[in-house]
Amino acid sequence: MVTQFSSQTTSPGKCLNQRWQIASAFAEEANQIAEATGLSPLLAQVLLNRGISDPQAAIAFLNPETQVLPSPLEDFPDLPLSLELLINAINQRQRIAICGDYDADGMTSTALLMRALRSLGAQVEYAIPSRMKEGYGINQRIVEEFYEEGVKLILTVDNGIAAHQPIAHARDLGLTVIVTDHHDLPPELPPANAILNPKLIAATSPYAGLAGVGVAYVLAISLAQSLGKTQGLSNPLLELFTLGTIADLAPLTGVNRRWVRRGLQLLPKSKLAGVQALVQVSGLSGVKDLKPEAIGFRLGPRINAVGRLADPQIVIELLTTDDPGIALERAMQCEQINQQRQQLCEQIEQEAVALCEEGRVNIQQDRVLLLVQPGWHHGVIGIVASRLVERYGVPVFIGTFEDEPETAPEQSGDLVQNSSIARSAVKIRGSARGIPEFHVFEALEFCKDLLEKHGGHRAAGGFTLKATNLEQFRAHLRDFAHQALQLEHLKPLVEIDAQASLDQINFSLYAQIDALHPCGIANPEPVFWSANVRVCEQKMIGKGHLKLTVQDEAGGMGRKFQAIAWRWGDYYPLPNRLDIAYRLRANEWNGEISIELELVGARLPVAAPDIEFPQNIEFTYNNRAYTCCLSQNGNGKELRIHNGDGKVLIVRQGQRMGCLSKGWQEPLPVDVSKAPYFGIIKAALSALEHPV
Repeated sequence: MVTQFSSQTTSPGKCLNQRWQIASAFAEEANQIAEATGLSPLLAQVLLNRGISDPQAAIAFLNPETQVLPSPLEDFPDLPLSLELLINAINQRQRIAICGDYDADGMTSTALLMRALRSLGAQVEYAIPSRMKEGYGINQRIVEEFYEEGVKLILTVDNGIAAHQPIAHARDLGLTVIVTDHHDLPPELPPANAILNPKLIAATSPYAGLAGVGVAYVLAISLAQSLGKTQGLSNPLLELFTLGTIADLAPLTGVNRRWVRRGLQLLPKSKLAGVQALVQVSGLSGVKDLKPEAIGFRLGPRINAVGRLADPQIVIELLTTDDPGIALERAMQCEQINQQRQQLCEQIEQEAVALCEEGRVNIQQDRVLLLVQPGWHHGVIGIVASRLVERYGVPVFIGTFEDEPETAPEQSGDLVQNSSIARSAVKIRGSARGIPEFHVFEALEFCKDLLEKHGGHRAAGGFTLKATNLEQFRAHLRDFAHQALQLEHLKPLVEIDAQASLDQINFSLYAQIDALHPCGIANPEPVFWSANVRVCEQKMIGKGHLKLTVQDEAGGMGRKFQAIAWRWGDYYPLPNRLDIAYRLRANEWNGEISIELELVGARLPVAAPDIEFPQNIEFTYNNRAYTCCLSQNGNGKELRIHNGDGKVLIVRQGQRMGCLSKGWQEPLPVDVSKAPYFGIIKAALSALEHPV
């Protein structure tokens, strides 16, 4: 979703206040790549935008299996030692313990190595720290429990690179420790026996973009090859690698692109009971050609939701069991937990948006959005932060109380007010998400004297602070944001690959996009834009989405396309002429397949003299203030009436039933011939006929 940056209610007919970043066109180079590859020049331009600058590189990108990979034994200095330590532990029947993480990357990594080590004859168990009580990474409690249980070798997955003290403690206890991680390197590495981390290898290596599950996959496959036991193991591990890599938003370049492409072919006909069950409950049964978006939006969230709200053991059992009954039971648990996650996210997002729309914060003045409220769930506030970045186009820091006391601090909007209660023990725990020009981790470092814990990278981070430090934290973030950001940065960014006329959009172009797959981080789906298209029809559907019919001008004879604009209901009705930015989607209905546009951006055309804006008129009814407008929609007119509570009454010409909606809630059908709607409509029509 991309919506307008404003603290005011959006007026009908307004366009989204976005900033468009359109890649520079290089026609000659694009034509050379197009001739060498057989691609459309439009897609050749997309490859140029991805840094693929010549025909040979383009051919290699389109055919990743033809590239010669170096052995991971050459690129990871500690991989040979890691294999030796694991082989010795397996041969000596020593107990091995995996310490994982509670996100999708960590859980798939844990399941992958559990499957691999069990298959290779190891005695292996696992532990994952409590998200709510302990937070991320291996800790002293886990180390001591492993030691007491007779574990001899600890293997961390997707964590450990910053856990200096727990790992030092494990070594003092005589345990062997192998760290597999992909997070940024601390100033001092932990004293593990061996460390596998792509941040320790050359940035030019094809393995440099591996997520935690990718490092686990390299270790597991290398171990199986060393023991000569890869048969029957490679494909299941590749499926888990694919799930975790996409869910963790790892860059789909290098070996990630090559292996994910293979894994996507395996997933629809997976032999893993857990994957089969997850596909079933996600509604993807029968889909023969899975794309990363299916994992990113359907499978991944069901895995991630468990780590956010429940016990990660559910996912580990799902992905390691061979019993279809247990697998389906665990998949159903994932489904239920994900539904709970969706409800929590929607509730928190609505509350956060209300705080912004009510003018409790001044985003343009602060250049950063900091919201703190009691009762918000720690496990999902990061998701809400990402949605607020999409909505407002500014860095977002969102938090709640870690251990809410029986008598909570007084609240006013997002501000913790002074209270007579001693609040020194009350802590705020939060998540942060950034925009391209704002480095989240550097912002947290700028505020580190006020924080008890913090971590992250350029795009995201987490933090904990005392509630008494909140206002100082807000001031420090504001200072950092003013140094990093200009006012022109404070709009949602739409990155666009190339301009296309709608006449260029066809099945041939859509089919060629498959050659660029898998698309995702570092290789996004192509985004095209078309100038001055006419919006022929538009209507609200679902929870605040727009369904449109758009057409190239061409004297009214241009091609028409259906388009979907997710969560753009606040902008309905859109102007009748627009520049639009979009991705291509295939839409199947009643056995027929058509190309649909998924809108990601819209702006007013540079030259469009006949744009029709609905006129907003203010009026009162029963001493309440309203605004209304009348617009043309499809075959008739439509009246929209807004009240001060954010509710909108929509009435179409000649219809007795209208609908009442608020924000992204499901519209409620109402009989507009009855009170109070009839009186309000009559007053609105009178105001439109005789505006003050």
